[in-house]
Amino acid sequence: MELAALSYVAVVSLVLCIYMYIDKERAKKKEWRISERTLLTLGVLGGALGGVLGMYLFRHKTKHNKFAFGFPLLGAIHVFLLVQLF
Repeated sequence: MELAALSYVAVVSLVLCIYMYIDKERAKKKEWRISERTLLTLGVLGGALGGVLGMYLFRHKTKHNKFAFGFPLLGAIHVFLLVQLF
């Protein structure tokens, strides 16, 4: 059970980090973007740590409070819940 939860969080975090990269590249090219709702939903569903990583690796969404404060807060909650499983 614990390994499955850890794997799930890792996969969703990786997906969100990749989405942050794609969205940043599309923003630079002024192309169609990934919606904030999609990014936030993935963060809530377990990918917040990947969202934080993507924010700072790609310097994307760092000035938006719902991302700058929301992802780290969600990430802390996810880590707390994972620690409680172990």
